[in-house]
Amino acid sequence: YAAVNQMFGDIVKVTPSSKVVGDMALFMVTNNLKPADVLDPTRHLAYPKSVVEFFRGDIGQPTGGFPKELQKIILGKEKPLKGRPGATLPKVDLDKTREDLAAKLHHEISDTDLASALMYPQVFLEFDRFKKPYGDVSVIPTPAFFYGLKPYQEVPVEIEPGKTLLVKFLTVGDPDPDGMVTVFFELNGQPREVKVPDRKHGVVKVERAKADPTNLGHVGAPMPGKVTALSVSLGQQISKGAKLLSIEAMKMETAVYSPRDGKIRKIDVQPGNLVATGDLLVEIE
Repeated sequence: YAAVNQMFGDIVKVTPSSKVVGDMALFMVTNNLKPADVLDPTRHLAYPKSVVEFFRGDIGQPTGGFPKELQKIILGKEKPLKGRPGATLPKVDLDKTREDLAAKLHHEISDTDLASALMYPQVFLEFDRFKKPYGDVSVIPTPAFFYGLKPYQEVPVEIEPGKTLLVKFLTVGDPDPDGMVTVFFELNGQPREVKVPDRKHGVVKVERAKADPTNLGHVGAPMPGKVTALSVSLGQQISKGAKLLSIEAMKMETAVYSPRDGKIRKIDVQPGNLVATGDLLVEIE
């Protein structure tokens, strides 16, 4: 992190600039890169989206400007913005956007929903879909949400000011033929049970082919994550630097670009697929 910070010009690190430094640090650790590797103009790397946006000037201009050599390497042929980025944003019809969101999501759109959708369009849609079956999970203590409860562990859940539920986990039954399990717990001291899908039921680990580093037509995953979008189709003629797909992990999105001219021979992944570093993504002839 310290090395990336110096590469970037020892920038002021607040949200979101601190995250940009972190994204680049994770990217370099994942791909076993040193600063000299990044500064090598002969290497073609697919940098995290936040890093590209930073050097393009999407969140503003740092005091003293950007490190010119690094900016040129990261942006490639793309031109950086000049001046305040907000001045170039297209105008938004807030009423029309609110109407469109309401039609898409089938519920009334609050001011918070509208602002969230404008700032984080994809993340907001995923969050809204998550809330429909599960409600407002922000009231659940963070460790309980991420890791679950151990047998006979009890946690307080404040569902609204002055109203707290005590939830004690007891045990989980065996899976039934439909792959469901019964969860036994106490709610404010009263025994309860609920059936939920067994996450261990029918889970199959997918083994993916690895990109051959000696094959110039193989494009491998630069980081582990989930494929969020494909930008090319089978048989499409592309140029070097064309965007192939996007991968997201830990809210860090990385675009993968073509290292050469050619035609898309095979697409080995689809949106939603989980990939590991080095997994074969696309084959180019």
